Amino acid sequence: MVALLLGTLSATADNEGSIVNPMLWADVPDPDIVRVGDCFYLVSTTMHLMPGAPVMKSRDLKNWETVGYVFDRLTDSPKYDLRGGTAYGRGQWATSLKYHNGRFYALFAPNESGSMGDSYICSAEQAEGPWSVVSRLRHFHDASLFFDDDNRVYVVYETGRMCELTPDLKEVVEGSDCQLFERESDETGLLEGSRMVKHNGKYYLLMISHVFAPGRHRREVCYRADNIHGPYEKKTILETDFGGFPHVGQGTIVDTQDGDWYGIIFQDRGGVGRVLTLMPCRWIDGWPMLGDEEGRIPLRMRPLVSGQPVATIVKGDDFASEHLGLHWQWNHNPDPLAWSLKEHPGFLRLKTSRVVENLFLAPNTLTQRMEGPTCTGTVALDFSHMKDGDCAGFSAFNGDSGVLTVKRKGRKYMLEMSEQTVSLSEKDKEVTEVSERITGSVELHQTKVWLRMDADFMPGKDIAQFYYSLDGEQWNKIGGDYKMIFDYRRLFMGSKFALFCYATKKLGGYVDFDNFDYVRR
Repeated sequence: MVALLLGTLSATADNEGSIVNPMLWADVPDPDIVRVGDCFYLVSTTMHLMPGAPVMKSRDLKNWETVGYVFDRLTDSPKYDLRGGTAYGRGQWATSLKYHNGRFYALFAPNESGSMGDSYICSAEQAEGPWSVVSRLRHFHDASLFFDDDNRVYVVYETGRMCELTPDLKEVVEGSDCQLFERESDETGLLEGSRMVKHNGKYYLLMISHVFAPGRHRREVCYRADNIHGPYEKKTILETDFGGFPHVGQGTIVDTQDGDWYGIIFQDRGGVGRVLTLMPCRWIDGWPMLGDEEGRIPLRMRPLVSGQPVATIVKGDDFASEHLGLHWQWNHNPDPLAWSLKEHPGFLRLKTSRVVENLFLAPNTLTQRMEGPTCTGTVALDFSHMKDGDCAGFSAFNGDSGVLTVKRKGRKYMLEMSEQTVSLSEKDKEVTEVSERITGSVELHQTKVWLRMDADFMPGKDIAQFYYSLDGEQWNKIGGDYKMIFDYRRLFMGSKFALFCYATKKLGGYVDFDNFDYVRR
């Protein structure tokens, strides 16, 4: 049986080593998970961030660490390089992760069209990589790759559509595309997020259901059949709120070596993004019912095994390695000539590589997730080699961003706190406007400054506060409380820590970042 610990203890306390829901209180949407032996591998959406399709690993479903990415960069469109538009809110979505005959497979469909085909199927011997492209196929929205017991291969996508692939995964079998079921009258919104699982000879298609009806929210439903082509019957397997936030929906289920099952379902939580919850999956009358006996998400669960080393997907960094840590991602494809960990050992050097008008077009902005309930990021910045017009600093980065910027203006250096909002065109996601409101400023008379951000993601908060220090010890607040916002119409991501440096007048400048310190509380 799955061991549960229920209670009303604070989500910030973890005296018993429990898994405290959210299992990952960070932006980890559209999850898919497989188990290989005693290891679980999880993949998530990161859209316009590079490298993309992060693969996370755990043995206990508590301690997760990023161990690789399915791809380093996308090259189908110049928009991935912030040219001719942007890929904000597009890029890699809803990757399906499978393990079959000793290999890992990943299927994802970027929402920025390419010239060779809209979906990728990639494969690797190890989840850590290296991954290689197996094929390019037409677009499959929120798809699930599925290997049946007879080695036939299918893609389930959109709202219950399915097609069969050739054994080499390179083509769709002609005439195989079909609709598996008709929508019921209570399905008044989207049905998406397909995840196909086979258990005890039956086929189970899990999907998120967006119900547009009074008093109803998103839920997780399951379609079940004895034959992959149907007929299918449906049941709601999770419909609940949790932790002061409404509705939980979209994810999948996975078994353990001992035959227990868990559900991993994400929940929208405002500024931090979409977080992962863990819950028991109980097979009742042949249905994978999620949650506790009352159908609710438990606050606490015991780790699957004990004694595992602490691992996290968000980390501090002293930049002492010659290789960038896997917890970092670039905003769009990076320019490899415009950053370095080797030119000034122990520092991250960001160089200006393109004259741009604003942060949202700046190449080589380096990001990583924030975490709830609260967290703090601190970094030191040496800006002695900035050129006139250069901007560098620390941001709570999203479509609406809180931005702490060192600006060189002639011979002066100004530290400004601002609130910046980007407007994007519908088709090409071009930056059409950036509004900026400066809420605090101070002139700097030295070329090193420490920058700090405190983020609070408790219900009703989503607040970031910004500070600076001239010695790394005494801190001064700058600007007011900044309200972080999740907006699916633009970046479609949770707020991220971001380190940046860009030129507005001329090239040749650079800055050095030192000691990104991180604390989660």
